[in-house]
Amino acid sequence: MKIKMEQKAWHSMDIEEVLSSLETSLNGLTEEEAGLRLRRFGLNEIEAEKRPHPLRILLSQFKSVLIIILLFATVFSAIIGETIDAIVILIIIAASAGLGFIQEYRAERALESLKKMLSPTITVLRNGEADEIPSSRLVPGDVVLLEAGDRIPADARLFEIANLKVDESSLTGESVPVTKVLDLFSPDTYLADRGNMVFSGTTVTYGRGKAIVTATGMATEFGKIAKEVTVAVQEKTPLERRTEEIGKWLGTISLGVCFTVAVLSIIREYLLEGFLESAFLLEIVMFAVALAVAAVPEALPAIVTGTLAIGMREMARRNALVRKMAAVETLGSTTVICTDKTGTLTKGEMTVRRIYVDGQTIEVTGVGYEPKGELRFEKSYTKSDGTALSLLAKASILCSDAKLEEKDGEWYIRGDPTEGAMIVFAEKAGFHQEDTRCEYPRIGELPFSSERKRMSTVHAQPEGRKKMVFMKGAPEVVLERCAYINEEGSTGKLTEGWRQEILSVSEKMAADALRVLSLAYKEISEATIDFHEEDLEEDLTFLGLIGMMDPPREEAIHAVRVSKEVGIRSIMMTGDHKLTAVAIAKEMEIFQEGDLALTGSELEGMSDEEFEQIVEKVTVYARVSPIHKLKIVKAWKRKGEVVAMTGDGVNDAPAVKNADIGIAMGVTGTDVTKEASDMVLADDNFATIVKAIEKGRWIFDNIKKYLTYLLQCNLIEIIVIGGGVLLGLPLPLIPVQILYINLATDGLPALALGVSPPDPDVMRRPPHDPKESIFTRDVKAFLITIPLVISPILFWIFLTSLLEEGLNVARTDLFLVFIFFELTVALNCRSLSYTVFKVRPHRFLLLAILWEVLLLSVLISIPFVREAFGILLPSLRDVATAIGICLAAMVALELLKVSLARQNPLSVKP
Repeated sequence: MKIKMEQKAWHSMDIEEVLSSLETSLNGLTEEEAGLRLRRFGLNEIEAEKRPHPLRILLSQFKSVLIIILLFATVFSAIIGETIDAIVILIIIAASAGLGFIQEYRAERALESLKKMLSPTITVLRNGEADEIPSSRLVPGDVVLLEAGDRIPADARLFEIANLKVDESSLTGESVPVTKVLDLFSPDTYLADRGNMVFSGTTVTYGRGKAIVTATGMATEFGKIAKEVTVAVQEKTPLERRTEEIGKWLGTISLGVCFTVAVLSIIREYLLEGFLESAFLLEIVMFAVALAVAAVPEALPAIVTGTLAIGMREMARRNALVRKMAAVETLGSTTVICTDKTGTLTKGEMTVRRIYVDGQTIEVTGVGYEPKGELRFEKSYTKSDGTALSLLAKASILCSDAKLEEKDGEWYIRGDPTEGAMIVFAEKAGFHQEDTRCEYPRIGELPFSSERKRMSTVHAQPEGRKKMVFMKGAPEVVLERCAYINEEGSTGKLTEGWRQEILSVSEKMAADALRVLSLAYKEISEATIDFHEEDLEEDLTFLGLIGMMDPPREEAIHAVRVSKEVGIRSIMMTGDHKLTAVAIAKEMEIFQEGDLALTGSELEGMSDEEFEQIVEKVTVYARVSPIHKLKIVKAWKRKGEVVAMTGDGVNDAPAVKNADIGIAMGVTGTDVTKEASDMVLADDNFATIVKAIEKGRWIFDNIKKYLTYLLQCNLIEIIVIGGGVLLGLPLPLIPVQILYINLATDGLPALALGVSPPDPDVMRRPPHDPKESIFTRDVKAFLITIPLVISPILFWIFLTSLLEEGLNVARTDLFLVFIFFELTVALNCRSLSYTVFKVRPHRFLLLAILWEVLLLSVLISIPFVREAFGILLPSLRDVATAIGICLAAMVALELLKVSLARQNPLSVKP
């Protein structure tokens, strides 16, 4: 017998048709048949993805153009005898590649986490009897028995339920447990609305049920998401693209310098001597190669890696755990944040925001499960025993099964979150759950069901008084069973006018995205021992309405506002209904006048071309599936935006992995989403994303700072040294001097620039274009202007000293001036926009410069060191010359900043 695991609309088929299609019965399969199907369909597991070999990960670290150039520089340095230089560069390469390897080795494990999420065992009917089996051996056609606490291991069609509720938030994004039904649904019903189905990876929170397995393994909705995660293509980050660009520029410069110096030197020698010696040719080629190596800032890859690592540590201290190094800088380019609502923009804890009692609406303050807040009345009101408010608070505690608990200062709910919110409200009103439940012990109940849409409990009163019945449920359901209303502590007739007002208030609450429940009560004879629906749930007294929601975080509202000010768009995606989503988005200031809100079904009906035309107008998406989220992310990316996507559930994993920055929730997030992400929020807070974006911008600015610093210094070295050779002069600096200058300036000062504090306007300007070159307008201005101004001065110093005092003095002067000049440039590169008077150098930079000055002072005071470096003991005139050049360079750099600020009206005042 061969059964094909077809993708059918099981939710639209009656049970007989389901049984027939799967060739099974309500008594389940026989062991023999289950074994046959297991061989045919395979284990109920997520297929493993082939992991890359560690050696391949290590070798991939050497693909960077910059690293390849440094490898060539290492070889050439060794060939021309600069062994120390070659060793230093090799150590830098090893450090950079090692850090990258460690980061990436831990990255791609999403499918392994998916497998761990499946329940290890499940109870099934085999041969008509209940049997507990490993969930991996489940097959289509099995009948599973479900109860509270079970993690559902496969997709299944329900055929018997008893108050069954399932937490599907990890799959659909629905913020509250879903009450299951046995009704039939149309074939095109959205996944989250298929109330007669249960899905792999979700959890039973309440009740019991029986279901027929319709799909296992990769055929489940869970499995489909696993496929999406697997096929997601990882694109290069903006930093990786920029590093390639830097590598190409440096490669071009190095080859250009090498070729130009060699050709012009050969031409000059031929014109002067009329012939070329082989020894001369070899010497010129070697020098040209050495000069080309000098053009490459060897420390750049290590400083980039080090800066990113420091950025990762800083973000971790602020609850943003970055898993992929390059993602640190990408955050600074973020232009669109697509965020889940529940638990990210909101606290993820149902909270009573408003109640209606005794004809007035009362606002309830406080957020979450912590019983901290107050009731704000429209008019003066007494909370004495017997009033509608006191009875409403008691009913909230007594007519619920949840329990409010506290551990290590954290408040949480054990049970249904809706009932938990009601208990927290009662605590705020001054009624404590333990005391109230002890005073009014429960002696009977009529449980909630999807058909009844209400719950009633019976309680004894102190001192042998009448028993009390409390009911909660949907407002229209409770009102149908009420004949009276509690007014200021006394009972009156529930007139039609009262009914209309109550329903009107209920509708207003619902329009404000509040989930509304109504409560009522009645007293019955203390002699009543049989509790029947017709006796308990008729002629009740209406108490009031309770409106609750998962409220926005205050800090998230502020973060959305800040994002908008700096040009970052916030887009909300949720599994909630459209009305609820829009109301929350308005409160968050995400949804503005003129914006659009789309549901998953509306989005599904659009082609990619139609959607791209309106995507920039849509700020809210409701009832969206994983495929919809993926479609949204891809549409924004096609618009050229850098997209950050947050997620916690399994349903978010494909979109998280396809986004430029995938952000998972650390507290509520599933393992698969964390593994698919670039960053994990330890506090599940939207505000943390904005803080991380600020750090990303800080990293990008610092990369620009030390790149500008290193390159302009190296360009001046090339111009001065290469120019001297081309003019037939002696080498202005010998290799050991060049090496020391590079080590002194490319070391601590460059590292200090990498950790400079952010400029004051870092979060007051729009995101930098991800396609924008790292060589921005201001960087180019520094790389062109400063070498053109300073190089002739340095060349003039060398030439003057050479003619007046000889080669050793000339080299000494140039050596000192070079070091002091480059340290001055480091001081000035603290900011490329602000002058040193507006943004002062930080302590680490000052200490780095002071250390280099002290180290140089000590070294040149030692005779054998001076001899090794080929320099003399500097005179006061030499030091004065160096200081003069530094002051001139400082003035030139500051004037350039002022000039750039005036030319760019969007820039800040320097």
